[in-house]
Amino acid sequence: MSRPGVDLVRHPPGATDLVLLAHGGMERSQANPHLWRAPVLRMWPFAGVARSAVPGAAIGLMRYRYRGWNDAAADSAVDLRAVLDDLPPVIRRVVLIGHSMGGRAVVAAGDHPRVAGVLALAPWLPVGEPLVALRAPVTFAHGTLDTVTDPRATTDYANRLRAAGTPVTVYSVAAETHTMLHRPTDWNTLVATFTETTLTAGSAPAPAAVNGPLPEYGGRSLLPAAVWSIAVARVRLPVVERFQVG
Repeated sequence: MSRPGVDLVRHPPGATDLVLLAHGGMERSQANPHLWRAPVLRMWPFAGVARSAVPGAAIGLMRYRYRGWNDAAADSAVDLRAVLDDLPPVIRRVVLIGHSMGGRAVVAAGDHPRVAGVLALAPWLPVGEPLVALRAPVTFAHGTLDTVTDPRATTDYANRLRAAGTPVTVYSVAAETHTMLHRPTDWNTLVATFTETTLTAGSAPAPAAVNGPLPEYGGRSLLPAAVWSIAVARVRLPVVERFQVG
């Protein structure tokens, strides 16, 4: 059986921070989540913008054992937590950024002591999802036209977190679907801003809870241009190092 790990696209000498990107997947599947599937490729531009936003940090993409969450096994979350447990001691802070199933995984593992912040993009948070005491800052963002995961469920989970005392920022992304291809500049800016603010704010207090629209930093994109930007990011960011649990 394969082991979970991280594909690093940047690893500066002596880096103590890691931005870890967790891709989406399937509800149930034990197939191999190979690196050229669309949910994996969609995270590559975020690796590029994070690299520019926090040049002193390591940047990595999560590798799961399986494509699926797999019901109570919660394989993606188990794999992510195993990686967080097994990272080299020099890595003291990890910013978790996840999309879809990856968004569910970063929420499930977001109470890990190494976690410095959680950003969930169009997360899959079904009704009854266990509440986790996430380590702030916490931001959720969800497209209003998403028919794969439910933006209302994201807001409901955020409200439960707030009631338990965790401040959460929730952005609605107008005219956006689950693939996040219609407003790529805005998603990229959110990732860059979140990582930079989280890793340079030091011990600043968590922001107040906010519900509102994601600001429009760039124009809407045609799908071919957005897909091309993913291909360019994948080619320009080779894997420089691989970390594997165990």
